[in-house]
Amino acid sequence: MHPLPAGLFTAAEVRELDRRAIERFDLPGYELMTRAGHAALNALRQRWPDARSIVVLCGPGNNGGDGYVVARIARAQGLKVHVVAIADPSALEGDARRAHDEFVAAGGQPEAWHASVVRAGDVIVDAIFGTGLTREVTGLPADCIQAINAANRPVVAVDIPSGLHADTGHVLGCAVRADLTVTFIGRKVGCYLGAGPDCAGKIVFDDLEVPLGAYEASSPTLRLLDESVVKAALPVRGRTAHKGRHGHVLVIGGAAGMGGAVRLAGEAALRAGAGLVTVAAHLQGLGALGSRPELMSLAVDSGSEMERGLERATVLALGPGLGQSPWAMEIFVAALAAQKPVVVDADALNLLARNPRRCGHWVLTPHPGEAARLLGVTTDDIQRDRLAAAAALQQRYGGVIVLKGAGSIVQGQAHAGWLCDRGNPGMAVAGMGDVLTGVIAGIAAQCGDLELAAKAGVFVHACAGDRAAAAGERGMLATDVIDEVRACVNPW
Repeated sequence: MHPLPAGLFTAAEVRELDRRAIERFDLPGYELMTRAGHAALNALRQRWPDARSIVVLCGPGNNGGDGYVVARIARAQGLKVHVVAIADPSALEGDARRAHDEFVAAGGQPEAWHASVVRAGDVIVDAIFGTGLTREVTGLPADCIQAINAANRPVVAVDIPSGLHADTGHVLGCAVRADLTVTFIGRKVGCYLGAGPDCAGKIVFDDLEVPLGAYEASSPTLRLLDESVVKAALPVRGRTAHKGRHGHVLVIGGAAGMGGAVRLAGEAALRAGAGLVTVAAHLQGLGALGSRPELMSLAVDSGSEMERGLERATVLALGPGLGQSPWAMEIFVAALAAQKPVVVDADALNLLARNPRRCGHWVLTPHPGEAARLLGVTTDDIQRDRLAAAAALQQRYGGVIVLKGAGSIVQGQAHAGWLCDRGNPGMAVAGMGDVLTGVIAGIAAQCGDLELAAKAGVFVHACAGDRAAAAGERGMLATDVIDEVRACVNPW
C-alpha cells in the first residue's frame, strides 16, 4: 500500500490513473478487475466472517464485471452465491464480458431479477453502477436499489454505492445505502461529500498494487486531514515557554442573552492552547463567563470601546452570539477595521452576507445555511455540490473557507482543498460551531498561519467530538467536546 490513500479523486482523475496503470506499467485491465474482486471479497469476509452466502447484483459496465469476479471467487471459496444480471450479459463488452464468461465457465449461472432474491444471502454485494454514472437512476436498476435498501441485509458496495454521483455525493434519484464500500486505486470524492457518508458506510481503500509512478503527475481534488496537520501547527513547546509566546485571542460577540456563545468560544481557545483569551461582549452578555475565571472580559457598548482589546490581540474570533442589531454591525465593522487575523462565524457571517467584501487574512466558517446566504443560493444548492460551493466562497470572499457539515471542507487559495472525515452526528447541537471558532483561533494564535490553523482546528474539533461520543452521540453537549480538546492538541 503506497502513501496516497489520503487523496480524494474525481471519476475522471481515477480513470486517468487507470489508464496510466494499464498503458505505462503494462497492467492489463482484467488483472486490475481481478484484483478488485479479490479486494472486495476479502473486505466482505473480514467484516462478516460468519457469512455463508452472498447475493451479487451485476450491472452493465466494469462495475458489473467486478461483481462477476467477486461471485466467481466466492464460489471457489465455498460460499453459496446468487448472481443477478441487472443488464443483459450478451451486451457486456471488454473486461466485463470476460469476467461474466469466466464466472459461467466456472459453473456459475446468473439469475433473473426478482425482488425476493436480495434476501437470499447473508450479505448483498452492490456492483450495479460505478463512477461513470451521471444520470438519474430509473426503471429496473431503481427497483433493485430500493429492494437492496429495504432488504435488512448487510451491503457491500463495489468501488462506490450505485446511484451516488462520484464527484459530488449527490444522489441520482436513488442510491444504495451500504454498510461497507471497498474503493479502488483512488478514493472517490463523492463518498465523502453530500449524501456520500450516509451511502458509503465504512470505506476501505485498496490501491490494487498500482505502482506509485502512476500517481506522480496527479493532484487529488481533496486531501484527507490527519494528525500531521496538528503536529505541524502545534510543535512540542520548549521548557522556557510562557503565555506571551502563545498568542492572545480576542473573542468578539455576546449580545444580550447570548453570552454562552462567547464563553464556549473563549474556553475552547484556551483548551486549544492560546496563552491569553479575552472576551469582548455586551455588558449583558458577560454574565455567562462567571464560572471560567481564566477568561478575561471587556464590556463593549460601542466599537470604539474595543480599541484596547484589539490592540493587544493576536487573533480575533468574531461572531459567536453577536446578533444582527445596529450594535452588532458597529462591532463587526470595528473588528474588521483592525486588520487583524480573524476567524469569522455565526452572525458575523450573516452581516458579511449583507455587506460582502474580500479579505486575505480571515477564516470564514459557514454551515450550509450561512454559505447559502453568502453566495445568494439555497442550502440545497450548497449541499448538492459542496466542493464547488467551498471554491466559490473562497473566490468571492478570499482567505480560508471552512464549509462545515459532514465532511467539512477547508479551502484556501490552492486548487486542492482538505476534507475531514472525522466527527459524528452527536455534534449537530447548539454551540458546536462556537467551539470550532475558538479552537481555530486558539491554534492560529500559536502558529501564526491561518490556513494551517483552520486545518488543524477542524481536525482537532472533529476528533474531540469523536472522543466525547464514546459515551453516546445522542445528548452530547458542546462543553463535552471542549473537555476533550486538550487531549487532541497534545498528540505526542
